[in-house]
Amino acid sequence: MSLLNVVIDLSHFNEVSSFQKVKDSGIIGVVHKATQGTRFVDDKYADRRTQALSAGLFWGAYHFGTGGNVEDQVNHFLDVVKPDDQTLLVLDFEPNPRGQTMSLAEAESFVQKVNEKIGRFPGLYSGESFINQHLGNNTNTPLKNCFLWIAKFTPGSLPRVPKAFPTFTLFQYTDGIHGDQPHTVPGIVHPCDRDKFNGDEAGLRRLWNH
Repeated sequence: MSLLNVVIDLSHFNEVSSFQKVKDSGIIGVVHKATQGTRFVDDKYADRRTQALSAGLFWGAYHFGTGGNVEDQVNHFLDVVKPDDQTLLVLDFEPNPRGQTMSLAEAESFVQKVNEKIGRFPGLYSGESFINQHLGNNTNTPLKNCFLWIAKFTPGSLPRVPKAFPTFTLFQYTDGIHGDQPHTVPGIVHPCDRDKFNGDEAGLRRLWNH
């Protein structure tokens, strides 16, 4: 299995000093939080999109799903991101520590509605235990149309993938504290989330439509 350590994911919690340094360090893609629920907008998203694209990085946006009106969440996400065909889109499906957690049915509805509106399914981000708990051996789910981005921070260990997916596409191996090294990236002030792509650079370019 060939894993390329060339992707990072960020939010307003991260401090960026230079996207050019990020690019020069070998990072190819950045996925940034854009929205959460029906109202929250990450206030760093728009400026960082411009900066990252200017540095020659691939750009992606994720929505942190919450329990509640799915249609409103989809509209909110797409209104903020205004994706072109080279914007990677992802639903972040994980426990919500400050409110209602999105249900499996809501996550399934979210990805279907995105596909209906823009003609492609977003990726699905989730933690290993959370997604396996919700899907188990179930293969009859619209989530199988998404590429899987899975998190596991156990050093030296690959994640267990639900049967709905043939494999993972992205692997978040560290949250900047736990998991294998490296945890840092030049141009990002503190340790950050880092992600490995399951394939070669040509495959990564296809994923991002580059």
